[in-house]
Amino acid sequence: MAETEAPEPDRIDGAPHPRETLHLFGQKQAEQDFLTAYNADRLHHAWLITGPRGTGKATLAWRIARFLLATPPADDGGLFGAPPPPVTLDVDPDHPVSRRLVARSEPGLFLLRRGGAGSTDSERQKNYEDGKFSDLIRVDEVRKLAHFFSMSSADGGRRVVIVDAADEMNPQAANALLKMLEEPPARATLLLISHQPARLLPTIKSRCRTLRVDALDHDDMAAALQQAQIDIPPAEAEALNMLAEGSVGTAIRLHQQDGLALYRQILNVLGTLPRLDRSALLTLADSCAARGREDRLALTLTLTDRIAARLARTGVMGHPPAEIVPGEAQTLSRLSPDPAHGRAWAQAIQDAGDRARHARAVNIDPAMVITDLFLHLQAA
Repeated sequence: MAETEAPEPDRIDGAPHPRETLHLFGQKQAEQDFLTAYNADRLHHAWLITGPRGTGKATLAWRIARFLLATPPADDGGLFGAPPPPVTLDVDPDHPVSRRLVARSEPGLFLLRRGGAGSTDSERQKNYEDGKFSDLIRVDEVRKLAHFFSMSSADGGRRVVIVDAADEMNPQAANALLKMLEEPPARATLLLISHQPARLLPTIKSRCRTLRVDALDHDDMAAALQQAQIDIPPAEAEALNMLAEGSVGTAIRLHQQDGLALYRQILNVLGTLPRLDRSALLTLADSCAARGREDRLALTLTLTDRIAARLARTGVMGHPPAEIVPGEAQTLSRLSPDPAHGRAWAQAIQDAGDRARHARAVNIDPAMVITDLFLHLQAA
């Protein structure tokens, strides 16, 4: 398919796109589960690839797509017997399918993802080219699948659809995709990537077989970051690994957005509780308010969530987890000294997070979102 050049809605800035990532680290079980079904001739028409964000779900989907499009259908092998069943999803980078996928010219693949923002086709196309994407996958994007499936597949082979991410479909798009899952075209495989499967229609989940992708351990994280050519100073690597919690995508975003410094800033503001330092809070809030700082706002909310979860864990376990930044253990222990405080933090951050998400949905000023979040935590 011919597609617009980067930026793309499913690419992390500064990192290779999943279609360009040939090796997947830490997900041998998920790959083996798929291969077992394939070799047993139980290839389901739809697969739901779930797990934490940034742990390789999209890379796995592209590996499966590359494998399916490059592997000829099994037969009896004639006089020489059937070939041995494949034991890996690896496909040579020089294989024609590999080259076409990287060039975005593979006719057997359809990538369903968010389109450009706007209300008209011309506006959406221009915004897409400018890197301004819709927040959701709309129904008109799903309807393009009908044209894709109406075309005869190349050489009578398979057709593969990657949905990245299925959580981002609006209700109309979800229902349109559901109809295709209920009556799947012949020799078609749909790969649905989902960060939050609870947000999907139960009827969609019931028509898919699930592949679970897990958080990466330290060694797999290091290998994945090296493959992505992300150069993280050794002094930051361990702290970023802990803060990212096994998510390569999160580690890349944290590195690019100076996430460790932001984490320290949030921790310092929380460390002034119960008498919240309003000046420090306003400095933090103002840093999220400028035009084009949407990523910083999102990261601030994520990291505040992360600290609160560590506060809850500290109280329940009776001791703080390993420090991400110096001095963190003392702050966590003071604010959450016992299980009662741990449970209170868990409830408080859930309530505060709900308020923040609602405020963002109705376009409340970002500075007000952050201020309200911390004032709510102070009250709790």
